[in-house]
Formats: sequence, structure tokens, C-alpha cells
Amino acid sequence: MPSGIHEVEIDVPIENVWEFVSDMNHWAPLVPGYIEHDILNDRESTWKFKGDLGIIQKTVNLKIIITEWQKPTKVTFDLKGLSENFDGEGYFKAEALAESTTKITGNLSITAGGLMAKMINPVLKSFVPKTAKELTEAIAEEITKIEATN
Repeated sequence: MPSGIHEVEIDVPIENVWEFVSDMNHWAPLVPGYIEHDILNDRESTWKFKGDLGIIQKTVNLKIIITEWQKPTKVTFDLKGLSENFDGEGYFKAEALAESTTKITGNLSITAGGLMAKMINPVLKSFVPKTAKELTEAIAEEITKIEATN
């Protein structure tokens, strides 16, 4: 399964990081290629974004299911393609390194199924790590920006 993991350290207390990542409305718009999202309930949402897979640009609809809220350190989720045959999982993890320093780890794994799998999965091997990195850095940047204004 194509996957990516990325870590970023920020000068923000872990409680403030949790406050941000515990609300999907905060981080859904930071997904690269974001178009829109809808919150279905406190654990489920649908996301629409444009995935640029190099030779293929595709609008993808995913259902995100939060499988665990582990305050203040971890949000774990599964994802399921609604418009395409994609499955995956991921998490955001926060680790307090000091009173006001937190390490954020973003992890994402996605695999394609069906007829297009043999063509799509090799492309996902570079797309997924890049997306995990961009999303983790965007979340860290947004949290840092919010912290600076408070």
C-alpha cells in the first residue's frame, strides 16, 4: 500500500495542537487540491479534492471515518473512495517535546483497487508521501499562524 509519513516540530503546546486537529473543519481545507467537504457526524465526513497524479488529474470523492480520537495525542482515520476504488488510512499524532514544543506526525496510506489499480498504484507511490508531507506541513503552518495571533 503506497504510504507516507512526515514529522514537523512546532513551538506550540500540545493542547493547542489538539484543539486544531480534533476538528475536521480545520484541516480538511488544507488537503492538497481541496475543493469541499461535508461533515456527516462527529466521526464521518466526505471530502472532494482534485488529485494531480502526474499524467492524470482526477476529482476524487472520499469518505473519511475517524476511528479513534485519543486526546491530546492522536486522531486515526480510514478513508474510502466514493467516486473511485480507493481505500486507505492515516493518522495525526502529537508528541509534547517540551511545555511549548510539539512534534506533529502525519501518516497516510492509500491503495487503488479495480481495473485501474495496476496503473494508479505505481503513481500513488510518489503521490501519497508528497500529500502526507504537504498536509502535515500545512497543518503545522496553520496552527503556528493561529498561535501567533493569540
